[in-house]
Amino acid sequence: MGPDGRLAFLLNTTGVGQIWTLDEPGAWPEQRTFYDEPVGFVSYSPTRAELAFGMDEGGNERTQLYRLDDEDGTVAALTGMPDAKHRWGGWGPDGDRFAFASNRRDEAVFDVYVQSREDAGDDAELVYEGDGWFSVDGFSPDGDRLALSETHSSFDQDVYVLDVESGERTHLTPHDGSVRYASVSWGPDGEALYLVTDAESDTLELARLSLSGDLDVVRGGGEWNIDGVAVDQESGRLAYSRNVEGYNEITVGAFDGPTAVETFPTPELPGGLAGGVAWSPDADRFALSVTGRTVNTNVFVVETATGESERWTRASTAGIPAGTFVEPEVVRFESFDGREIPALFSLPPGADGDGETPVIVDIHGGPESQRRPSFAGLTQYFLSRGYAVLEPNVRGSTGYGKAYTRLDDVEKRMDSVKDLRAGVRWLHDHPAVDPDRVVAMGGSYGGFMVLAALAEYPDLWAAGVDVVGIANFVTFLENTGEWRRELREAEYGSLDDDRDLLESISPINSAEKITAPLFVLHGANDPRVPVGEAEQIAAEVRSHGVPVETMVFDDEGHGISKRENRIAAYTRVVAFLDEHV
Repeated sequence: MGPDGRLAFLLNTTGVGQIWTLDEPGAWPEQRTFYDEPVGFVSYSPTRAELAFGMDEGGNERTQLYRLDDEDGTVAALTGMPDAKHRWGGWGPDGDRFAFASNRRDEAVFDVYVQSREDAGDDAELVYEGDGWFSVDGFSPDGDRLALSETHSSFDQDVYVLDVESGERTHLTPHDGSVRYASVSWGPDGEALYLVTDAESDTLELARLSLSGDLDVVRGGGEWNIDGVAVDQESGRLAYSRNVEGYNEITVGAFDGPTAVETFPTPELPGGLAGGVAWSPDADRFALSVTGRTVNTNVFVVETATGESERWTRASTAGIPAGTFVEPEVVRFESFDGREIPALFSLPPGADGDGETPVIVDIHGGPESQRRPSFAGLTQYFLSRGYAVLEPNVRGSTGYGKAYTRLDDVEKRMDSVKDLRAGVRWLHDHPAVDPDRVVAMGGSYGGFMVLAALAEYPDLWAAGVDVVGIANFVTFLENTGEWRRELREAEYGSLDDDRDLLESISPINSAEKITAPLFVLHGANDPRVPVGEAEQIAAEVRSHGVPVETMVFDDEGHGISKRENRIAAYTRVVAFLDEHV
């Protein structure tokens, strides 16, 4: 929310996400950017009628930063270094400067910069020369310091405070082993940081981190994670969410001491998922996005003290009656070691116990991620075409404690593929499901899971859909972006120490076992999983006489994001499945 209470948000009604603004609930929004590429983020200045935003080119993830004048609509380029990535770090408290992290000096590491709002290009001041993956978590209330996070792996981070003028860095979180520190926010008066961490628990807890490094738990999540926290520095008001079976519970309150929180009434919101809290200038209300599997995403504004909410945006369902959307059921199935694997399961309208319903097993990427019941137009499209959808959160997924996330690390990688076999066996026992018409589909790491499952258990699958997936862990790690390699090796194994393992689990080396028809989707500009992964698996599987169809989009990166491309891709995917399944 802007200093005058105006709301800025991203809306993809043009086919890609662009910036729109709104002055009051239900009013006609004004489109502010008109690009062919999607805008990645937008952030209002705390003091001026202007916004910062970021955008890459063709999905290459080399984000550049821009400033939009909220009054006359002019746009100024702030970075203009197209070969480098820029990661937004927030406005200064007076709105006269901003911070960001960038790999412009060395592609493999991120340095920290501070730049005047009026400068551009190479005018940024290098305030910290990094030696790893650094992110900026915001200026302190007085503007003298920056909170920094360093990521060693998806489950291991460190937090620092940097004195902007002197460059002196204070390490607040020395630790042994892997500990997550995330969603870092400055507390009132800049006397401490508030964040979520699993330093003292299997799940993420809300904690206070003093500037001397003392950690005190503010709220525990029990068996569930606290996803994140948003703190208003001036008022001490805060909002945080607890992830329960993929849905979340929002708590709003105000600090009544360093670790004491006085809670306010729970906001009344539809859908079951909400996040992205943005406080108004006086913190008497806040905006957040609200979504659910049957509720398409919109922005609501909540009155902080009462919990009363009002829908501000009116994103449409494109003429599709909301009553036709299907809410998933949370289910669990037993895997090879007796472990219960959580999943979301949706049946298409009209499916009954006749055993004739085909199923798409839709596997999330990551693996450090979780399939949650947010609005998913593609899922509803599959359901409307008569396919049931099973979305498993196999071992390695987040949301169920750090022990669960580590069950697929390195040499245990194929245990997560065994979870897919268990999920299909569970489907075989469902009275509505046709056991001979089960499809494996997934993106990124989920694409690897598809290919591995097709090779390991060829008799289970009628077809596979691989979207920007990993076919060969060796070539993937060799060719992924320099800035990502170390983080990915922490999860999958290193090229130097674990090459034999990486070769053994790579689907390309067992592709002759794949017998199910395969559809391969990829973006030509993918910096994470380069398009060579798609090319090699398609050629190898096709060489064994298996039907293979490929689609590569020249203007996409790690995923298919543009509406016209998504329509072309997934109408063809469904036609492929209708033909073979």
